[in-house]
Amino acid sequence: MSAPVRIARVIARLNVGGPAIHVVHLTEKLAEAGFESVLYAGSLGADEADMGYLATAAGIQVVSIPPLQREIRPWADLQALWQLFRHFRRTRPQIVHTHTFKAGALGRVAARLAGVPLVFHTFHGHVFHGYYSPYLSRVIVWVEWFLALLTTRIVTISQALKQDLVGYHIAPADKIVVVPLGFDLQPFAQNSSLRGQLHQELKLSADVPLVGIVGRLVSVKNQALFLEMARKLLDSGYNGNFVVVGGGELLANLQEQTTQLGMTERVHFLGWRQDLPRIYADLDVAVNTSVNEGTPVALIEAMAAGVGVVATAVGGVPDVITHGETGWLAESGNAEQLVSGVCAALAKPPASLHKAQQHVLAVYDVQRLVADIASLYRQFL
Repeated sequence: MSAPVRIARVIARLNVGGPAIHVVHLTEKLAEAGFESVLYAGSLGADEADMGYLATAAGIQVVSIPPLQREIRPWADLQALWQLFRHFRRTRPQIVHTHTFKAGALGRVAARLAGVPLVFHTFHGHVFHGYYSPYLSRVIVWVEWFLALLTTRIVTISQALKQDLVGYHIAPADKIVVVPLGFDLQPFAQNSSLRGQLHQELKLSADVPLVGIVGRLVSVKNQALFLEMARKLLDSGYNGNFVVVGGGELLANLQEQTTQLGMTERVHFLGWRQDLPRIYADLDVAVNTSVNEGTPVALIEAMAAGVGVVATAVGGVPDVITHGETGWLAESGNAEQLVSGVCAALAKPPASLHKAQQHVLAVYDVQRLVADIASLYRQFL
């Protein structure tokens, strides 16, 4: 390709989470493969933390589409659609690639109205259950089926997620491509010099075990189950503490639950953090309790840091964790199985943690992600 191929990449918002990291990496690194990317992003919700600093650090100037928001607001959504359409008509990208539900809906329609020849959409997870009422969830499935008709190829981040989309009849299997996520995991793999700092911050002895959970404090992440598990673990004789990393709309509820369970001295709410390699350096076990999950970024980061992982076997989690080998899985909502997993992880020898670490460093490397996406684009160009 003699001249750079123009790409418009659209995401609803650069809030804390895997999708924000993903789009920043692709926008930055695809330039080396002959692509010229522009990143469009909407507005954060009131309880969301901003990951725009990643784009700034990468030298990416994000084009802001303020009406593009998480909530369904017809007038604002129409404004966002109009603004995206105008941008695409003016800049004439050869490819529009959208990420997350709202951006996927408005971005794909705007791209087709603007005559963009190639339109891709990445499902980082789905909102077909666990987010909205049954009626609204069915409407979303119908909308995604229609949007799939406008899409050159749908990208999913795991095989399990692809199977979900086929099961919901969003698109036929041959229209869906699996491209695992990719990250710069070296800061997690090389964090040994940071060990002990979190214990000092929490005023804990260095030998106190720490079990933690990292993520947005929202219902789909189900941190209430983590606290239930924590109480059972303490009752079984666990002599360590717990950390909850993240913020969100359920913070007050979770703090109240902690008080009711009599664990205020053992559970530490750390809020949003940008120093996650430092957090993982002191964790003995990282837990994920989601009821619905695409690819669990926090678990991948934990495994890269050599931390044992325990998670509910939902969505794309089993694609990341092999039970008993690279981590432990539990049924969704089953606190007892989570306790068993944490106990097993605490007793696991370092060699198994090293195996899990090497697995994620190989499979979820950012350069592999860029090569896969570049190959997909060239197939259709």
